[in-house]
Amino acid sequence: LCKSMMPIFLSEPSLLELEPPIHICGDIHGQLNDLLYVFEKGEKLPNATYLFLGDYVDRGKNSIEVICLLFALKLLYPKNIYLLRGNHESPEMNEVFGFADECEQKLNFSFWYYFNNVFDTLPIGAVIGNKFFCVHGGLSPYLDNLDDVKQIERPIGVHEDWLLSDLLWTDPKSDIEGWGPSSRGDTKTWGLNIAEYFLKQN
Repeated sequence: LCKSMMPIFLSEPSLLELEPPIHICGDIHGQLNDLLYVFEKGEKLPNATYLFLGDYVDRGKNSIEVICLLFALKLLYPKNIYLLRGNHESPEMNEVFGFADECEQKLNFSFWYYFNNVFDTLPIGAVIGNKFFCVHGGLSPYLDNLDDVKQIERPIGVHEDWLLSDLLWTDPKSDIEGWGPSSRGDTKTWGLNIAEYFLKQN
């Protein structure tokens, strides 16, 4: 399944351009019942299109089931389900927060490497209807226009590119202007004026 997914993801651009209507879903984090609930409440594939914004693994007890189901659906319906990368789709995070242990317990540890190799090929962002910009995290001082996202070459590790790291990690903050520090460590926060400037430029 992992070997089948890599060429599919690499055939897609780093910045997907999608048209509505589309169901957009945030972090699943190994919660299989939540994922099934998303599909239960939305229309069934292939009668609908879904965009998932990353963080499929870690924290919950069923990361392997979640990612394998999503990969299988992508294999069956490549134009109806799209998967973006989250900050937990990296070995630095998912070795610590549960996915590596789950791979070792349910499969064997080598599968952790296979999955992370696929994660390095996931698209980074999406624009829906030329209006909505979707990424797992947020904006970046290295992001002037959407072409910057398009030029990120995959496969790539999260910390191999400052722009990629920011797109997966930065957070909005309502009480600041410009860029600020983050309580989550080596990342940034950004104020409303940063978002307004980005939207105006793009």
